[in-house]
Amino acid sequence: MGYLQEARENHVKKKVEEALRSKMKQKALKECDVLCSKYAECARGRTFSVVWTCRKQAKELNNCLHQFTNDAILEDMKKAYMAEEESKEKNK
Repeated sequence: MGYLQEARENHVKKKVEEALRSKMKQKALKECDVLCSKYAECARGRTFSVVWTCRKQAKELNNCLHQFTNDAILEDMKKAYMAEEESKEKNK
């Protein structure tokens, strides 16, 4: 399959992509809730020192979030959306 063919198959409207990104971020935050809480607890009451004091918690949180928010996940979500739209079209 050529690059253009693949690009057409995975193309979604900008609003749909934004909605999918938002959904992806919400899922990531839900999955990484424990680490979010740890980072928030560490950061509570701090200003500048949060950068070096909470470095470990921030790194753990970022690693977790990256597992659920990356280009591969977004592409899978786009494919699922496109498949769902195709099935709706076929059922009409």
